[in-house]
Amino acid sequence: MSDLYTVSFADQALKQLGKLDKPIRLRIARKVQELAADPRPSGSIPLKGDTGAWRVKAGDYRIIYMIHDGQLVVLVLSVAHRREVYRDL
Repeated sequence: MSDLYTVSFADQALKQLGKLDKPIRLRIARKVQELAADPRPSGSIPLKGDTGAWRVKAGDYRIIYMIHDGQLVVLVLSVAHRREVYRDL
C-alpha cells in the first residue's frame, strides 16, 4: 500500500494502554505503527460477526481495530491481554 493510514484510538483503548507496563506499550506502539502502513498485515484476522473489527497479535496482547478505507483511518478499539480482550466486545 502506498498511502499511510491515520491511526486513532478510542477512549477505551487509551485507558487500557495507560495501565500497561512500558515495554508492553512500546511493543504495541510498534505494531500500531505497522498498521498505519498496512492495516491488514499477515496474521491479522477479521473478527467473526458483523462487527467489521480486525485483530492483530502483539505478543500475549491483542489489538482490536476497525479499518475505514474511504478515510484512510485505522481506529484502535481495544488493547488487552489475550485472556481479557474479547470480554467487552
